[in-house]
Amino acid sequence: MPDGVTPGGPRPLELLALALALAQEAGDLLLRGRAGTVAAESTKSSPTDVVTALDRASEELVGRRLREARPGDGLLGEEGADDVGTSGVRWIVDPLDGTVNFLYSLPNWAVSIAAEIDGTVVAGVVHAPAMGVTYTAALGEGSARNGAALAGSTVTDLSRALVATGFGYTVERRASQVTVLTRVLPRVRDIRRMGAASLDLGAAAAGLVDAYYERGLHPWDHAAGGLIATEAGLRVGGLHGRPVSNDLTIAAPPGLFDALHDLLAADPPADSD
Repeated sequence: MPDGVTPGGPRPLELLALALALAQEAGDLLLRGRAGTVAAESTKSSPTDVVTALDRASEELVGRRLREARPGDGLLGEEGADDVGTSGVRWIVDPLDGTVNFLYSLPNWAVSIAAEIDGTVVAGVVHAPAMGVTYTAALGEGSARNGAALAGSTVTDLSRALVATGFGYTVERRASQVTVLTRVLPRVRDIRRMGAASLDLGAAAAGLVDAYYERGLHPWDHAAGGLIATEAGLRVGGLHGRPVSNDLTIAAPPGLFDALHDLLAADPPADSD
């Protein structure tokens, strides 16, 4: 039995089915909202870190459905939900990952929902309805893109790796990330920036890019996508053997991970974000 799964408790596939249904319902809500006029309602960490009424409506919908289906579960959401719960199951939700893309009618946005049991993520969905793409994973069951099983890239040479990354919202963080990028770009095949961490992790799981790294991610950014990448055979971790954290997230094939890690770990920049 995989770690994090309690005998007699909910099965990962059971939680995955619920996560998928919720992500699809929230995605439909967002698609309908996107058909109208969408404006930034407020900002969070900086003027570029925007939130819309639809971000909040999506999280409220997911929270309400979870309370109906599993009233004892906890919920951590990007837009403020933070309930520990009593069941040992907690849901980690990004109700709209890629809000800036969404505002500009770019298709790279998603609803990301993960379920963890006693701190271990056991199910994850990244649903991108405008792209027609849904990534899914359950602990020990593999991961899939639109139902097709995933296996990440097998590239082992950093110079041949197409690497995805993202940038933070504050001026200080962006400046430090550009400094790192100038060190990485000459050493890899090329860089891609798509604007939604959950979809970057899904793309790495599908082998659409060879690897991904980013600093500044929160649990709702990486919980579902990290499981999807891991179940596709990628190594997902942080700096110096530590788990994924706000400091750094790396997802890469096992044969590429160390080279990318060492490049990123060299003289890491400091910032206040």
